[in-house]
This record gives sequence, structure tokens and C-alpha cells, in this order.
Amino acid sequence: MELFLPIAEVSINVLEIFLLSTLVGILSGLFGVGGGFLMTPFLIFLGIPPTYAVANEANNILATSVSGSTTHWLKNTLDYKMGGMIVIGGIGGTILGILTFTYFKEIGKINIVISLAYMYVLAIIGTAMLVQGIGEIDRARKKIVIKKKLHSHYWIHGLPLRMRFKKSQLYESAFTPIIIGLLVGFIAAIMGIGGAFILVPAMIYIIGMPTKLIPGTSLFVTIFVSAIVTALHAFNYGSIDLILVAILICGSILGVQIGQKIGESIDSSELKTLLAVLLLGVGIAIAYDSFFAVHEAKQIIENGTKNLGPFSNFIRDLSRDVPIHYGVISIIFAIVIGVAGAFIRKFFSNLKKSILSKAK
Repeated sequence: MELFLPIAEVSINVLEIFLLSTLVGILSGLFGVGGGFLMTPFLIFLGIPPTYAVANEANNILATSVSGSTTHWLKNTLDYKMGGMIVIGGIGGTILGILTFTYFKEIGKINIVISLAYMYVLAIIGTAMLVQGIGEIDRARKKIVIKKKLHSHYWIHGLPLRMRFKKSQLYESAFTPIIIGLLVGFIAAIMGIGGAFILVPAMIYIIGMPTKLIPGTSLFVTIFVSAIVTALHAFNYGSIDLILVAILICGSILGVQIGQKIGESIDSSELKTLLAVLLLGVGIAIAYDSFFAVHEAKQIIENGTKNLGPFSNFIRDLSRDVPIHYGVISIIFAIVIGVAGAFIRKFFSNLKKSILSKAK
């Protein structure tokens, strides 16, 4: 089913985008990280211009983060104080990232910058995960157990403005989460990702948070970072396409729920190795597409905008005439869908428990 996007002004296959976002959602549910570092490159491969791929995936991440964070809020597995410190840094990093994005967009180099960013980040993260995953599998086969320290202290913990985080039972400098948030916000603004694949390891190995609080707090931070990225892209470039976002959100939320269920019965070390191989594969594909593939000149679809339906015309006009209102609507839309997804999941979970208890 082909559909012409009124904002991005390209044709997409709705089923293809939906299935792909569901697959990425499953991977996100399996590994507990956002799928933006996979979905954005996939959108680019499918013909979505990088500027639009980054912005719309950020809006999609907002919805899935709200959904996941709401679930953790219901379970009381969030450290709001720690998350707030990371958000403070994330706001500064996001603004800096948008300024960088704007600079390269104005000189006509933004597409290659996005491609290079993904190529290097995926190569580095993928290689590190592959080495770690293979090591864990080898140790498991040899039945080698390595005792790890509960929490390592680094120079960053001793910086000024030390405070106590009661929920995480930590006492360290507030600059630790702020600096991490700064890095995550900067990367999110340029690459259209939530930054969880950087934030989660940083919360484990640098901040030293309890494992049970990390997923919820990470999603809590991602809500604010992705909301700011979405708003700034909508206000500055008018690049949010609500039709594309709706397709991405529906697939992602469905996939995350499936992935979380599958992850309960699969070995994490083997999964980590498979994800590492996937990351490296996507990084190589981006490098090939950017520097070696021969791209044919795309024909401009002259009748595309002329044949838009009433709703598509409304979306396009709203984006062009009132970009601020449109950006706010995009954020509210993602939040509402995300919260609804979390409560629907809770409803069916309670229903399942009720049926099982009656069967006993």
C-alpha cells in the first residue's frame, strides 16, 4: 500500500514501514534500549530524507518512551531526582546539538554528517558489544564466574555540588548525571535517537545506579530529550510528518510488548552478540550507501502534492502555517498514544492474571 507523505513529500509503503518499526520495536523490547539507532538508518534506506528521518524517529521515540516510563511509574521503579539531573544536562546538549545540526544544514552537509555519525557510532558500539558478548558466551561455556565491584568510583564523582540520591542510594556530584545528559542530548539532536544505548551503560558503569531503576529512569530522561528534539525540529524545519509518525508509533509500541515477552525466555549473552552483529551490519551498509553506492537521480513527483487527500492537505497546511502549534500537537499526540499503550498493556496483564486465578 503506497502512501504519499505530505511533509516529507516522498511515497512510502505503509505495510513495509509498519513491519519494520514492529521489528525494531521487538529488538528494543529484547535489549531494553531505544530503537532509534536502527530505525533512523532504515528510514533513510527506504528513501526518507535524513532530515525527516531524524525528526520523525525522535517523535516516535517520545511515544515509546512515554509508554515504557508510564509502566515503570506504575511499578515505582523510577529515580526522579537522578533523572532530573540528567534532563538538565540533556536540555543543554539538545540545544547545542540543534545548533550544530542547523550549521551543517545551512552549508548543505547535514546528510553526510548524519551518515558519518551513524557509521562511527554503530561501528564503535557494535564492536564493543560483540567483544563483550563473545566473552560472556565463552565464560559461560567454561563456567567461569567473575566477581564485579558493586560500584567503582571515578574522578567525576568527586566534582563539586555533591548530593544524595535517596532512591538510588548514592552520594556523588550532580555534575556526573548532568555531563552524561549533555552528551546524550547532543547525540539525540543530531541522530534522532533517544540515546538509551549510551545512557544505560553510563548509568550502570559511571553513575552506579541499581539495575532495577535504570530502565525506568532512562525512559524518563528520554521523554524530555526526545520531546525537545521533536519540538525544535518541528519549529525550525517543519520536518515532522504526523502520518509517518503514526505508522512508526503503532508498529513500535506493538513490537516493544512482543520483544519484552520474548526476552523473558532467551539467553541475554547470545542476544547481545546478535545485536552487535546487526549494528555492525547497519554501520557497514550506511558506509557503503554513503560512499560507494551509485544513486540514481530521483524523479520529482509532480502530482504527489496535487493528489493529496483532505487530511494530508490539512497536515501540510498546519505544518506550514502554524509550525509552533503543529509541533505541540506532535508532542501531545505521541504522549497520549504512549500513555494509552502503557495502560492497555496493564489492563490485559491484569485480565490475564484474573483469568489464571479463576482457572486455579
